[in-house]
Amino acid sequence: MAFAISKRDAIAFLVTLLLVSVPLSTSTLQKDFMQCLVDNSDISFPITASFYSPDQNATLFKEELESTAQNLRYLTPSNPKPVFIFEPLYETHVQAAVVCAKKLQLHLRLRSGGHDYEGLSFVAEGETPFVVVDLSKLRQVDVDLDSNSAWAHAGATIGEVYYRIQEKSQTHGFPAGLCSSLGIGGHLVGGAYGSMMRKFGLGADNVLDARIVDANGQILDRAAMGEDVFWAIRGGGGGSFGVILAWKIKLVPVPATVTVFTVTKTLEQDGTNVLYKWQQVADKLDDDLFIRVIISPASKTTKPGNRTISMSYQAQFLGDSNRLMQVMQKSFPELGLTNKDCTEMSWIKSVMYIAGFPNSAAPEALLAGKSLFKNHFKAKSDFVKEPIPVEGLEGLWKRFLVEDSPLTIWNPYGGMMSRISESEIPFPHRNGTLFKIQWLSTWQDGKVSEAKHMTWIREMYSYMEQYVSKSPRQAYVNYRDLDLGTNEEGSDAREWGAKYYKGNFERLVKIKGEFDPDNFFRHEQSVPTKIG
Repeated sequence: MAFAISKRDAIAFLVTLLLVSVPLSTSTLQKDFMQCLVDNSDISFPITASFYSPDQNATLFKEELESTAQNLRYLTPSNPKPVFIFEPLYETHVQAAVVCAKKLQLHLRLRSGGHDYEGLSFVAEGETPFVVVDLSKLRQVDVDLDSNSAWAHAGATIGEVYYRIQEKSQTHGFPAGLCSSLGIGGHLVGGAYGSMMRKFGLGADNVLDARIVDANGQILDRAAMGEDVFWAIRGGGGGSFGVILAWKIKLVPVPATVTVFTVTKTLEQDGTNVLYKWQQVADKLDDDLFIRVIISPASKTTKPGNRTISMSYQAQFLGDSNRLMQVMQKSFPELGLTNKDCTEMSWIKSVMYIAGFPNSAAPEALLAGKSLFKNHFKAKSDFVKEPIPVEGLEGLWKRFLVEDSPLTIWNPYGGMMSRISESEIPFPHRNGTLFKIQWLSTWQDGKVSEAKHMTWIREMYSYMEQYVSKSPRQAYVNYRDLDLGTNEEGSDAREWGAKYYKGNFERLVKIKGEFDPDNFFRHEQSVPTKIG
């Protein structure tokens, strides 16, 4: 005999089955969260498959926690761990996660790619209990050449976005990051610079729309969130205003032929003077040319301790090698570039070249989404307004030669970056900036030598103060640096806020106070609801 069952009864029966299947060892908090998720979204799969907790399976939890984390400094036993990690499969699951975290008074950390330099997407100091909502399963990318745009979900890596664009067209691209494993959700919210920034600006300068979940669990697009919030999320830093679900990005034209090169100079090859010249021309070169410099100690011989400084000029040129040679001979002959240094390739292959893939790697390697860099490290950043004099560089080399594995990368500005107002989006580092510096010290032995390396990078940073931007000494928010200050009780957020955002910080605080007045989305350097 057949009988009808209501949808409500069916869902109730499913809920019972799902929760019966939860292991007895699972914490009460996780069970309550699961029940709340089912009550607030269309859960139609074994819900436990989207959870990782030490109670259920410590090994799987550890693997998932560490899966995308770049900075191993935040994966030690002493670092706070989330109660569990939740991986939503649908946007409605993210909505429900916000609603349930609020209801159960759980602090949320949001992770799309795990590249946060201070581990803020998966570690929370002073927030107990906390959970991680990992967006890595939300990674769909839809490219529409007719409108020169694409929707990219937050969990997609920038490499996947590039790959999906080139699947449809060899003459379209997007001006975002150099590291292909960056999660696009957190990448664009900080600005997102890349090798086409001098031609087209930042990734955030090329965002057309977005979908976010606010503190009430509502999904908002650009029209619904309003222009103030849309302004804030394009460069205002991650984890302050809501959960980025997806970005609508504007595609840009790229030529069929792109040229790359890497030319390395050492101190013995007049490297210091060549670098001094680069500082004078890098921001003034043809907008199609991006030349960054990767600087680190290198061995002169196989003899231990016999080191020099290596300066590798790595370039992407939106054109063929003949025109590149003309540009270089006119503007930067000191580098000594030759035709044999140049390699012509497609735009997608040039992206892979800059990201560090071997030339033999197929574009499909971008789909792996794995970081090519995992280490214990401390990073800092600077912006330079005037060329650093030769004596300043020589003082820097002395400091680099006594550190085990220091690295600095200098990225040129100018071009389109100088033509966009510093208040167009929260990212303010525009006209007058010659180049940006990333400082790194890396080590392998964890806590054993951490104090030594942290001291070295802080002392080196202090030495460089005389040569970089001032009032404020500027910093890049996607190279998160907690040394600049935090939201601790009694602290003034302007100490670090002005460094990341200059005069845009006050506007960010005002928008935050109106959009998330209860400060639900917060971390050690999130935009506060008020100052003072």
